[in-house]
Amino acid sequence: MYKKDIKVVDCTVRDGGLMNKWQFSDEFVKGVYDACVEAGVDYMEIGYISSEFAFSRDEVGPWKFCADSDLRRIMGNNETNLKISAMADIGRIDPKDIPNRADSVIDMMRIACYVHQMDKAIELAHHCMDKGYETTINLMAVSKVNERDLEEALSDVAKSRVPVFYLVDSFGSMYSETVLHLMKKYKDMLPDKEIGIHAHNNMQLAMSNTISALMDGATYLDATLLGMGRGAGNCPVEILIAFLKNPKYRLLPLLKAIQEQVLPWQEKIDWGYHIPYLITGAMNEHPRSAMAWMDSEEKNDFVKFMKSMHDYELLE
Repeated sequence: MYKKDIKVVDCTVRDGGLMNKWQFSDEFVKGVYDACVEAGVDYMEIGYISSEFAFSRDEVGPWKFCADSDLRRIMGNNETNLKISAMADIGRIDPKDIPNRADSVIDMMRIACYVHQMDKAIELAHHCMDKGYETTINLMAVSKVNERDLEEALSDVAKSRVPVFYLVDSFGSMYSETVLHLMKKYKDMLPDKEIGIHAHNNMQLAMSNTISALMDGATYLDATLLGMGRGAGNCPVEILIAFLKNPKYRLLPLLKAIQEQVLPWQEKIDWGYHIPYLITGAMNEHPRSAMAWMDSEEKNDFVKFMKSMHDYELLE
């Protein structure tokens, strides 16, 4: 299973923060960082880079902004082999707020967008590249995009300088057949780009879909400790590392971080496979309704939740 060009990207803090508004302690973030360093993980996505016009520091924690002072408090100058990543959402960052790479410990900016924002995503990615960063474009909710719009977006990406494009299963709605269909389309239309995979686990397929993409040529693999992430969570990085059997990765440091840092959070926030997330995944819908249901006193009334969903009859 050894593939030398694989890059494992840990998204625990960034994606997990969607469940607690990035209110992690420094001890937690440092624990994840140290584990990624010791485990040989290639990238750690520590959070979002956002502008304060979009979010209030009274409501979200520091990893929604990734200010340089917060980053350096955790990792100093990051004199390790681990590269640091941050995600920028179109419309939530002023390009002027992105520092030059020479002045930052961030190595890679990942631009997240919807299909109608592709021109803005390419423009922002080029802006980040000109400032010295590695970049990717992560097209969200691709399971909702029709073929014509997708092909138009991919055509624009093909003409760009952006080197990496992500297949993102935002709603955890994909089966392997869909992943392979999209991988073929991405490879055919983006022959000079690397492809990444970011999978959610609504139907307990995040790991298998990641493997499908990997075997079909994806080289950037997103995952999180214990699958910690929005709603049903993500591909668990510890399972992925165990599967890869690549001598550059070590499993034990990840297990230590899970034991000491991640497990305590299971008593506070409820991520992972649950029936409401299955329902939104099977219906190819955003998990926000399931997340709200999971925070209610009716979280275990699966029948009522399903009947509350529009077009639930399709799954009866």
